[in-house]
Amino acid sequence: MTTEETTAALRHTWHFPLPRTHTGALLGNGTLGVMVWGEENILRITLGRADWWDHRGGRQWTGAMNFAAIRRLLEAGDEPGIRSLFSAAPERPGEPRQPSVLPIGRFELVFPEAIKLAIAVLDMREGEISVFATDETGNRLLLGALDIALRSPVLRLRFAANAPLPRVVCVPAWEHVGCHLRSISFREPEIKSDGSGWTQQTPAPDDANLTVRHAFAGRDEWRVSVALDSDGDSKTAADHDFLAASFEARAAWWRDYWRRVPRVDVPGGNWNFLYHYGLYKFASLTAPQGIAATLQGPWIEEYQMPPWSGDYHFNINVQMCYWPAFQSGLWEHLTPLFAMIERWLPILRQNAKKFAGIDDGYLLPHAVDDRCGIIGSFWTGTIDHACTAWIGKMMYDYWHYTGDAAFLRRLAFPFMVGVMKVYSAMFDRLPDGSLSMPVSVSPEYRGASMNAWGRNASFQLAACHWLANALETAAAVLGESPDPVWREIRSKLPKASLVSISGNAGGGGEGGDGRAIALWDGLLPEESHRHHSHLAGFCPFDIFDPDDLRIRPVAANSAGHWVALGMGKWSGWSMPWAAMLHTRFGNTEMPELITDLWERVFTNEGHGTLHDAGFSGFTLMGVPSMDAHSTKGEIMQMDAGMAVTAAIMDALVHVRGGVIHLFGGVSKRRQNCRFENIRVEGGFHVSAVREFGRVVSVRLEATRAGKCVIASPWSLSGKPKNLITLDLAAGEIREIRGKP
Repeated sequence: MTTEETTAALRHTWHFPLPRTHTGALLGNGTLGVMVWGEENILRITLGRADWWDHRGGRQWTGAMNFAAIRRLLEAGDEPGIRSLFSAAPERPGEPRQPSVLPIGRFELVFPEAIKLAIAVLDMREGEISVFATDETGNRLLLGALDIALRSPVLRLRFAANAPLPRVVCVPAWEHVGCHLRSISFREPEIKSDGSGWTQQTPAPDDANLTVRHAFAGRDEWRVSVALDSDGDSKTAADHDFLAASFEARAAWWRDYWRRVPRVDVPGGNWNFLYHYGLYKFASLTAPQGIAATLQGPWIEEYQMPPWSGDYHFNINVQMCYWPAFQSGLWEHLTPLFAMIERWLPILRQNAKKFAGIDDGYLLPHAVDDRCGIIGSFWTGTIDHACTAWIGKMMYDYWHYTGDAAFLRRLAFPFMVGVMKVYSAMFDRLPDGSLSMPVSVSPEYRGASMNAWGRNASFQLAACHWLANALETAAAVLGESPDPVWREIRSKLPKASLVSISGNAGGGGEGGDGRAIALWDGLLPEESHRHHSHLAGFCPFDIFDPDDLRIRPVAANSAGHWVALGMGKWSGWSMPWAAMLHTRFGNTEMPELITDLWERVFTNEGHGTLHDAGFSGFTLMGVPSMDAHSTKGEIMQMDAGMAVTAAIMDALVHVRGGVIHLFGGVSKRRQNCRFENIRVEGGFHVSAVREFGRVVSVRLEATRAGKCVIASPWSLSGKPKNLITLDLAAGEIREIRGKP
């Protein structure tokens, strides 16, 4: 991209009316989130925080929730017994069933009636939104520009010199959810007598109260602070010098951010927009000075309690929120998550002791609050140990990309060892000496029914095998002795559960009659399902390569069956994961088609990313089969949008089995495209150019010494050439050119 093209790619315009909260343009600093929307002469500014919780109702693991008891009850079909193990405490009047992030509210800026909102322009380079309107003569005028302080929960609106000033109306979330809040012992917010804001107290003494204040600073500026009384926010919000420096740092931070990230240019289609706006939202969601990313991040709507409590879901959602960090080189954005996990380690240790009877394990349930309190009574999710393994993978990948051996030694390696200790306690040793997982789950398949489990769930097997491989590699790097169990797992535990298929059950895959990957022993997927867990051995765990002739028939049959079941029960976040799977399956046209479908079906007119479909006819997720185009109560989640951003980079360059593959998910329609400095594991920066459908150059930069293996993008007589292997010194740059 030229400088002008890059500038254009980092600006986007929203056209008013923006009639709902999640149609708004976004600002965020990792803690405070702002949604800018409205219509006619009313500019609405919804405020959210990722860290304001009502923690009541959170549960901890109990001694009764041990593996032996769970196995006994499941094998006996004792549903009341299982429910009693995982059920929440009996409801008490005035108490919530489970913890939740809390909604805050909004401000309405009411301009003179002759003023009509026209457009909101987001400048991603600066992290700033400019709002334009028309006056009574139809002329367009700038009302002002909004931005957020870098390290403080403060929003400002700087008015244009000739802009009329609005009347400000406070709308606490109580006006929408007050009945519910009152039922769980909240009191009505205290509205400031001068109209300058409100304070919402929380019933629990160890939960923070929140104060929202607004004020005009002379004629030119309006400020809003959203402060918790637990963390000194009120003091920093009132510190003029601190705020001035924080706003000044904001612009410099954003400029440095865009200087560092990979450059991507895929003309035609929607990838350039999805990539750049996705990276903008990623920074706003996961800023290193902010809070670990939840389902919604800091963008909490005021009109309802956040779905699923706005919590931490570890069976894919948190992971997806952070997927862009790795290939973009924004590894410091992972630090709030890792710091939170590290604070939880004593709890995870206790969970493992109560579940598996061991003193040296780690076990993370799938849905928790920011104190690692268990949310809900979803027993299959609570025992889904791949959640813990997947966090271990994020830690390992952080080392694999950065080369930070100190991090590997201090946190990642001990954590992975503890995860494997729990897996090891769950094995059966069969008469032939092989290992088996007698009780295992595949995320959300069959919900929490008594048949929602089986032996050798492929999702768990993939996670466990990845973990064994990673532990052996990490031990070698650190000079640690490998545990013999890791090698035993690699040789004696199946990598997947396989079932025989016949006829067209494989959806026309290669190999005819043969085998396909099952959910667990004996169960081929029966229906379309949002979680592609049985295929996790291809992505994200990378224990299978579809090009490996030994696995290819199974891969083809598995992919064929999955495709035949269709997308009819997928959610928004199902789509980018599917795109990445298709990239590995060699279906180069599918990633763009899937992201196109995702944008049409699972985003609204303001690019808000939705969990449920926005209309009927594509999927049954959240909508009926006919005639629905409901926008009431939209469920916004950040996971899919972040994963789409990652899937675009993944389509341009990805690694499987230690080999770099270029343009593996890029449509033939995109004859001319390029990317610069996408990071891959091993510390390499990769750049490549495709012209007229042919790769003409590949550039590799090594941040540390290592061996780089590339699948040649050039062919001879229609067959791929051999792999290209390069030994690169730290700092070395190598360019390979092909014929145009």
